[in-house]
Amino acid sequence: MHTPLGSSNLPQPMAIYAIKKGEESSERLQQRFKKQVQKSGLLKLLRERSNYKKPLTRRLQRIRALKREGYRNQNRKTQFYSNM
Repeated sequence: MHTPLGSSNLPQPMAIYAIKKGEESSERLQQRFKKQVQKSGLLKLLRERSNYKKPLTRRLQRIRALKREGYRNQNRKTQFYSNM
């Protein structure tokens, strides 16, 4: 199936850069750059794409969702009683 350009789910490529401002130190410049990279979500996306994940069956998705819901309910109970 062919999709026209720009309509895919992939984010558009963008350049991330940091230009030194006045008397800014190299460490501060590096921190600013790292923050921009983290905000863009680029590293997260690259980590997800680094290894192929086989799509889950609906049955497995449902089982995992129910398990997650159980953990959340259990956590809510402990949070409620910890405040007393």
